[in-house]
Amino acid sequence: MTSSSASTALPTAQRDSRRGTALITGASSGIGALYADRLARRGYDLVLVARDRSRLNALADQLSTNHRRAVEVLDADLGTRAGQAKVEDKLRQDASITLLVNNAGIGTHTPLLESDVERMTQLIELNVTALTRLTYAAVPGFVARGTGAVINISSIVSVAPELLNGVYGGSKAFVTAFSQSLHHELAAKGIQVQAVLPGATATDFWAKGGLPVEHLPQQIVMQAEDLVDAALLGFDRRELITMPSLHDDAPLQAYESARQTIMKNLTTGEPAPRYRNAG
Repeated sequence: MTSSSASTALPTAQRDSRRGTALITGASSGIGALYADRLARRGYDLVLVARDRSRLNALADQLSTNHRRAVEVLDADLGTRAGQAKVEDKLRQDASITLLVNNAGIGTHTPLLESDVERMTQLIELNVTALTRLTYAAVPGFVARGTGAVINISSIVSVAPELLNGVYGGSKAFVTAFSQSLHHELAAKGIQVQAVLPGATATDFWAKGGLPVEHLPQQIVMQAEDLVDAALLGFDRRELITMPSLHDDAPLQAYESARQTIMKNLTTGEPAPRYRNAG
């Protein structure tokens, strides 16, 4: 599997079409590569998207050998509009795609005031803009076919932005909110949406952000294999929000209940009494 466009391990007639094809971004390593492995085991054919074509080719060869699935490699830099357009075209044109895994993203632990604004703009382009554009490219086809799913890899900082850089937290808050809105609009149309909110996970994400994972307290770090397996169990249960590291989900349920209560009372047409001038 060494082509940058259409590489298949099996003749079309031999493919198991029950699952369809999963397109995974950021697939060359870490969480994305593990999603590719787990989904291939489940019977999905794959489209692997990342910048590093050589790593994608090696992974594609491994997956096709191990799981006898059709694997396609699509090298694209999703931090650029040209790279985004390349993957958007694939999502619009390939009707076999039934699952989009928006995993590609970058982060940083550097405090906001010490961060380079151009780097933060690049972060937004990948974490927010690319994810949005790819989803917009995939979902109309899913709706037309009456089936499909989107998995968006968010982060626990989407609900706890104080923990890391605020631009990163804000970008992941967008991913979670976007997923909630998609679910609201698309669930009745047969489209499943899941937002996965990992905590600290043992991948090269941390090193790329300037803080190797080895420097974190190891008791808070989850192995990437455990994260992906837990997230897929949440997907099987049709969870909208999956937090694998949250052992007691009662606070999450209470949080959502409070959010729903607030949402019912957001527009009353007049200021609340506490904001009226008492004088």
